[in-house]
Parts: sequence; C-alpha cells; structure tokens
Amino acid sequence: MRYSSRREAILRIVQGTQCHPTADWVYSEARKQLPGISLGTVYRNLKLLSESGQLHAYEGAGGVSRFDGCVTEHYHFRCQRCGVMVDVQEPVDRELDRRVAERTGLRVNYHVLEFRGLCVYCQQNGTESVTHE
Repeated sequence: MRYSSRREAILRIVQGTQCHPTADWVYSEARKQLPGISLGTVYRNLKLLSESGQLHAYEGAGGVSRFDGCVTEHYHFRCQRCGVMVDVQEPVDRELDRRVAERTGLRVNYHVLEFRGLCVYCQQNGTESVTHE
C-alpha cells in the first residue's frame, strides 16, 4: 500500500482514541486536521487500513462499523443502551478454538467474543439512549 498523508492521519486518529469510533466520528476528527477531506476518503481509507491489518473493523447493530487501533488479540464489551465499545483485558482463550474444531470438525482460525450489558456510565445514570464517545 502506498503512503498517503490522509491515510496516515486517519490511522493516527483511530489509534489515538479508546472509544472504538465510527467512520462518521473519524471523519469529524479528520476534518479538524484536513478540512477538505471527504467522507468517502475516510471510508475508503478505513477499509484499506482494516484490510491491511493496521486497524480492526467490528460490525455492529444496524451495520454500523466501529474501528479499533489496537490490533493485538483482545475481547470487547458493548453497552446495550448507549452502544459504547470498550476493550476487555482478558486473555484470549485459544483452547476454545481447539475445542470447537474438535467437536465440529470445522477448521477454526480464530473467534470473536463480545460481552454485552451496561457500561458504568449507563449503570450510574440510568440513561436510555445516550452516546458518550
């Protein structure tokens, strides 16, 4: 992949946050640095960065993807009220891949595990539909 200053800026934006942003959020942040950048450019570069393994893309409810600059294996928690996604510092269970492969005859390369519930903010505030990225 050829170097692109816009792609590099988008990568820095995603890697510089813990909020697992949407493409729209990245676009909003990118416009602060690159006022002429288009939403299409952000989408194309997020796709290229995730295809190259420099970012991870996670599809969520309604087809909205979130992006993660941390590319080491880890789990996630997603709040069922506000949709916030956070990293879970728990070792990835490789034994699970082996057990499923052994029981099913399938070749398991990896698994994606996402915990669901209420984030601390929503627990404390009893909010129904607040986003707090």
